[in-house]
Amino acid sequence: MTISESRIVELESGLRGRVIRPGDGDYDDARRVWNGMADKRPVLIARCAGAADVLHCVRVAREHELPVSVRGGGHNYAGKSVCNDGLVIDLSSMKGIRVDPVRRTARAQPGVKLGEFDHESQAFGLATTLGVATDTGIAGLTLGGGYGWLGGKYGLACDNLLSVDVVTADGQLLTASAGENADLFWGMRGAGANFGIVTSFEYRLHPVGPTVLAGMVLYPMSQGKEVLRFFDSFSSTCPDEVTLVCLLITAPDGTPAVAIAACYCGPLDQGEEVLRPLRTVASPLADLIAAKPYVEHQTLFDDTWGPGRFYYSKSSIVRRLNETAIEAFLDLARTMPTPQTGIVFQQMHGAASRVGADETAFPHRYDHHSLYIHPSTDDPADSQKIIRWAQEGWQAMQPFVERAMYVNGLEDALEEGEQRVQEAYGANYAKLVALKNKYDPTNFFRLNANIRPAV
Repeated sequence: MTISESRIVELESGLRGRVIRPGDGDYDDARRVWNGMADKRPVLIARCAGAADVLHCVRVAREHELPVSVRGGGHNYAGKSVCNDGLVIDLSSMKGIRVDPVRRTARAQPGVKLGEFDHESQAFGLATTLGVATDTGIAGLTLGGGYGWLGGKYGLACDNLLSVDVVTADGQLLTASAGENADLFWGMRGAGANFGIVTSFEYRLHPVGPTVLAGMVLYPMSQGKEVLRFFDSFSSTCPDEVTLVCLLITAPDGTPAVAIAACYCGPLDQGEEVLRPLRTVASPLADLIAAKPYVEHQTLFDDTWGPGRFYYSKSSIVRRLNETAIEAFLDLARTMPTPQTGIVFQQMHGAASRVGADETAFPHRYDHHSLYIHPSTDDPADSQKIIRWAQEGWQAMQPFVERAMYVNGLEDALEEGEQRVQEAYGANYAKLVALKNKYDPTNFFRLNANIRPAV
C-alpha cells in the first residue's frame, strides 16, 4: 500500500505524538514486537501521546480506509499489534499510572507493562491480577481476560476492571463501566480488541504482600507421571490463595524436567503448610519456593519468555489430566525440538471460576488449565521445525482438550480460523456479534481475534 504525502501530513498535523515512516532511522525498532517471528511492515506508525491522538488516528484511518492495528505492549505471538501495509496506532508511549491507596484503585494508560504497574501499586502494598511476565502489556492481557498469579483469590484482570475510556470505531471517546455504556463494558471484558481502543483502564486493587510465598519446584522428567498426577489432584483442591503453573521443560543443565510454579498470596505461615506437598512429591531436583517480594516473583518467567526470541504457540483448555493424557503429554515432551521449548498448563480456579459465564465476555468460568504447546528458538533457521512440532503435537492432544480456549492464546497466525475464534468466545459469541453490529458494524477493528459483524 502507498499513501500520499498530503495524507501523511494530515495525520502528522493532528498529533501531539509523531508519525514514523519506512526509511526513518527508528522505523525497524518501532515495528519490532516481542515475538521475533513477527516481521511486519506497516506503511505508517503513529506513536500517540494521549487520547486525542488516538481519536485523530481513528478518524484519519476511517476517512482514507487504512487498515489499522493497535499496539499496547506488543506482547503477542502472532504480532497482531503490527500490520502489513496499514497504520499502527502505537500506544506504547502512553504510560501514565495513578494509584489511589485510599479507594484501592488505579488508573493506567494502555502502554503500561505489568512490571511497571506492579512497581507503582506495590509501593502501597496493593496489586491486581496481571499476567506472569513483566514485559506483558496490561492492555491486551486485560481485554482478553487476563490470567495471573492472583486469579484464584481475586479473579481475572478483566474481573477487576471498574471502567475503561474507549475510542470507538466511529471516532467517539466513551466511558464504559457498570453504570455507563454497560453493554460495551461487558464486551470489553474478554473481547475488547473488537470494540475499540482503550486509552485508560481503571482497576480495583487488593492488599497483596509485599511478600508472598512463591517460586518453583523442579523434578526429573523420569518422575513426570507422579508429578503430573499430583498436579492434577492438588490443583483441583488447593485454596484460592494458591495459583499454579505446571511446565514440561528443559532444565538449565540440559536435563528434561517437570516444574510446578506456585504463588501463595495469603498469610506466610499458612502458606508453608499449604505448599508443603509440592516439596515432598517425587524427588525434587531443586526447591526454589521462598518468601519473596511479589514484584520479584512476577519476574520468574522473564528470561524464559524474553523479547526478541522466535516463538510459536498452540493453545486449548484442559479440565483434568487423566492417565492417558499424562502419557501423551510426556511423550510429546520427549520430542521437544529446542531447549527453549515448553509445554505449559496455567491454572484458572477459585474466584475467577465463580463469576457467571455470561457476566463478562470471557466465557470459560470453570476450573481448568490453559494449555500452551509452546516452542521457541533463538535461531530463525529453526522456525519451520518448531511450527511443525507444535502443530503436530497439538493435533495429537485433541482427545484430551476442550473445544474451548483462552482468547489471548489464539495466536497462530498461520492456522486459526473462525471456528477457533468461536471456541474462544464460547456461549457468548452470538451476543458479541450483536455488540459488534452496534459498535463496529464495518469491522474497522478487525486485526484481532475477530468477531465479524452479521451481514
